[in-house]
Amino acid sequence: MDDWIEYYDSTHTIYVSKLHRDVHFRVIAADIIGYIPFPVATVLDYSCGEALSAAQVAAACGQLILAEPAPGVRGRLSARFASNPKISVRSLDDLTRLPETSVDLIIVISVAQYMAPPELDAAFALMRRALKPGGKLVVGDILRPDVGAATDVIALLKLAARNGFLTDALWGLARTVLSDYWQLRQSIGLQRYGEAEMIAKLQAAGFTAVRAPKNVGYNPARMTFVATRS
Repeated sequence: MDDWIEYYDSTHTIYVSKLHRDVHFRVIAADIIGYIPFPVATVLDYSCGEALSAAQVAAACGQLILAEPAPGVRGRLSARFASNPKISVRSLDDLTRLPETSVDLIIVISVAQYMAPPELDAAFALMRRALKPGGKLVVGDILRPDVGAATDVIALLKLAARNGFLTDALWGLARTVLSDYWQLRQSIGLQRYGEAEMIAKLQAAGFTAVRAPKNVGYNPARMTFVATRS
C-alpha cells in the first residue's frame, strides 16, 4: 500500500468496531452542524470519508457537497445518499469546476495530516476561490508537533469508555501495531502543524484565521482553525 488514499479505499481497520465508526461520524456531524451559518447554506465537506451521518448535516443546511478522493468510498457515498436531493457526491477534481464564490462553509476534518504541505496549499487556494466573501473554512483535527501517539490512544479509550466499546478499543489498538495503518504512519508519516504555523499557512492562502476554542471531534489535544475569506 503506497499512500493514504489507497489505505482508506481498502478494507482497513482504523475503526476498532462498527460502534466506534458510527460514534466517530456522529460526533463529527454534530460539530459540523454547529458551524453551519444558516439553514439554506451550501456546505462542502472536503475529503469527507464515509460520512455516515451526512444526512443529519444535510438536514441542517441547504445543500451538502461531499468531496472524496478515494473512488471506492465515493461509490459507497453515491449509493448511500442517492435518494437525498440535498446531498451531492464529487471527486476532488470536480471541485475545480465549482462556480466561484458559491459555498458558504467548507469543512476539512482530519485531512491535513495526510497531505503534503504543497498539496494543502493548493487545496486552500481552491477553497478560497469557492467560498463566498465572508464564508468560513473550518480546518479541524490538526496534529500538533508536541503531541504524540499516546495522547491519541488516551482520547480513543475515553471515547470508548463513554460509548461502550472499550474492550473492542483495547483489542483494536493491539491490532493496529501490526496493521497497514501503522506501517504507513512509519513510512510516510503524518504532517503536524503548530498553531502559529497553521495560521500563517491560512493567511498566505488569503484567509483571516483563528484557532477555535474546541477541536472538532473527540480529541481535545488536536486543534481546529476557523478561517474567513479575506
